[in-house]
Amino acid sequence: MPRNLFLLFALLLLVSCGEDSKHFKIEGRLLQMNQGEFYVYSNDQCVNGIDTIKVQGGRFSYEIPCTSPSTLTIVFPNFSETPVFAEPGKSVEMDGDASHLKMLEIKGTKDNELMTSFRAQIAAASPPEAKRLAEAFISGHPDSPVAIWLLRKYFIATFTPDYDTAGRLMNTLLKNQPGNASLRLLAQSVEKLRTSSVGNELPSFTTYDINGRLVSSSDLSVGTAVILVWATWSYDSSDLMRHLQNLYENKKFKVLAINVDPSKYDCRGYMKSNGVNFPVVCTGDMFETPVLKQLGLQSTCDLLLVKNGIIRGVNLSTPDLDKELSN
Repeated sequence: MPRNLFLLFALLLLVSCGEDSKHFKIEGRLLQMNQGEFYVYSNDQCVNGIDTIKVQGGRFSYEIPCTSPSTLTIVFPNFSETPVFAEPGKSVEMDGDASHLKMLEIKGTKDNELMTSFRAQIAAASPPEAKRLAEAFISGHPDSPVAIWLLRKYFIATFTPDYDTAGRLMNTLLKNQPGNASLRLLAQSVEKLRTSSVGNELPSFTTYDINGRLVSSSDLSVGTAVILVWATWSYDSSDLMRHLQNLYENKKFKVLAINVDPSKYDCRGYMKSNGVNFPVVCTGDMFETPVLKQLGLQSTCDLLLVKNGIIRGVNLSTPDLDKELSN
């Protein structure tokens, strides 16, 4: 009988380990946030849409199915974002102060600890210094998913993209991660972004807005047009949407806004409450929205200024955009 009990225990242990190897868990504590919530999404489909993580008594726990390495993005109430690198069968501990998220610590796996170390390294760095440190990190850790995230943040999805440096670093990453499908897709997007650089023609596309009306590149190729990527959960892009709506009342330029929310309901709610009356594309596919890929756009706040079919500005600051639209 004891032998049978031992075999049963061993079998249960194996089964439980098998299930655990297909999940990833985040547990954490945030000072200055006793109760609240924040959001998590993934560009590589590990998370379906956007999930909500609830904070109770300053602590939280979040577990998802995970069968392959993935990069999650946490969006905090102040709209700042931080990556979490998920691995099957692993768990991490997140510890920080909600009023000082730059010093957030995530421990439990090598990649998350590398990101924690980099975060501490740039805490007091100027933007140019942070970019230099990011380039050094990418060159020194070309086999890490952290390098891919830093490449996107500092050289691609920024107000001043550096596609030459991005292309050089991308080649290094591809040599060290030849089987990484997400990295190959990012490389393809960078090539498309080069075509969406200042001085080039607006790439050809056809799509439908949230109300089913046809929108195409030819509609935006006469006069001045602004193409913006936005989300209701992104403060900066939502603020830019409101700014464009105020300017749009003069009807001196065209706007196409591409929404990356997973829910058309949330998008429609924002449009109604803010009186948005220019075309908005919302397919629910988030960053996999087809027209985004056609234009090579990557992130919320990505912006193209088009004049007579030629791209004249990319990711302009609000003052620079205002100046261009007033000309």
